[in-house]
Amino acid sequence: MSEKTEKTERLSVFKTYKLYVGGKFPRSESGRVYEVTDAKGNWLANAPLSSRKDARDAVVAARKAFGGWSGATAYNRGQVLYRVAEMLEGRREQFVREVAEAEGLSKSRAAAVVDAAVDRWVWYAGWTDKIAQVVGGANPVAGPFFNLSSPEPTGVVAVLAPQESSFLGLVSVLAPAIATGNTAVVVASEKSPLPALSLAEVLATSDVPGGVVNILSGRTAEIAAPLAAHQDVNAIDLAGADEALAKELEIAAADNLKRVLRPQAVDYSGTPGTERLTAFLETKTVWHTTGALGAAGSSY
Repeated sequence: MSEKTEKTERLSVFKTYKLYVGGKFPRSESGRVYEVTDAKGNWLANAPLSSRKDARDAVVAARKAFGGWSGATAYNRGQVLYRVAEMLEGRREQFVREVAEAEGLSKSRAAAVVDAAVDRWVWYAGWTDKIAQVVGGANPVAGPFFNLSSPEPTGVVAVLAPQESSFLGLVSVLAPAIATGNTAVVVASEKSPLPALSLAEVLATSDVPGGVVNILSGRTAEIAAPLAAHQDVNAIDLAGADEALAKELEIAAADNLKRVLRPQAVDYSGTPGTERLTAFLETKTVWHTTGALGAAGSSY
């Protein structure tokens, strides 16, 4: 007696994208979402439409995480960031699909972009314990003193991710900010937020402490305004702002003397260099007397 297999229709299981704040995945407190479409206008998903309250919550989470992250050894931060690259490599196919849909790329081109983003993350992971040797050092001074300068993180950095480069551009502006010990509040690309929201899932399942990176999606201008004016945000990267918005945000940022990295034309596929590593570093200089040894007064 033969067995007949009945074919049944399955309901599609659509992915629910959420914000990433303080190591958790909340919906927007406003309950709002907006439609995300591919390059041809086809619906992909509903993304959370963040509010000003979400932005403030993200800053609180970033500030809470700053002490532990900035106080970790540079070597440890490098290990943590390398673990993120491992996780990205394991989910490569997912990111290839999302980048292809978001940016209208062929699968092969999207694969090259994702590979470049993973390589970029590894690049910055390797710099965590080397940047101090490049930008710090001993300073020659007159008198019996040691004079040493060393870099320290600025604090909480608001990052407006590039609008067109939804993944490689995002990694290129986020990784250097946290590699040097800062914590970040990221505003994902407004039209292509899905790769950024998926990156949040990678961060949550790696060793990055909750609150070190917080990712918001929605209207860039709406979220960026309260971040630029927030008194507990120490710096802002305007990579994803247009000229008019950037000018408004610079004015708001001046209220508490935030560091501002202005938008500029960048080829994110090019060699990254160290400019973004040093953009959100402060220099601490310490003086100490050399002292003297013996009756001859020789110093050390």
